Amino acid sequence: MALSSNVNYWIEMAEYDFETAKAMLKSKRYLYVGFMCHQTIEKILKAYHVFIKNEAAQYTHNLMKLAGNSDLYAEFSEEQKNLLDLLEPLNIEARYPTNKEKLSKALTEKRCNELLRNTEDLFQWIKKKF
Repeated sequence: MALSSNVNYWIEMAEYDFETAKAMLKSKRYLYVGFMCHQTIEKILKAYHVFIKNEAAQYTHNLMKLAGNSDLYAEFSEEQKNLLDLLEPLNIEARYPTNKEKLSKALTEKRCNELLRNTEDLFQWIKKKF
């Protein structure tokens, strides 16, 4: 089945953001690894929402809301739900850090590698549902 141009748009943007997250890891810009991982999942969830509901993507950055409104959240494993919990604050905190030093200490190279792996796993899991 061919996907609509709106669905493809969101998938392509999610893929672009994931590649950006990897580039940020390579350049040791760990704060933005977290932000781009959030963006990756946000956009693949929006793609899935458009695919399932045949309506415009929701205007929100809230991953829980996006997953819930597309009926995916009920299918998530605990690990996938935990990833959403971890990513959720990185959307705002990476862009407008109230405590950049604390956040920077939490997003180590090791932690960012793990975050990328988990993001890719969830991203691929959702993509298979199309």
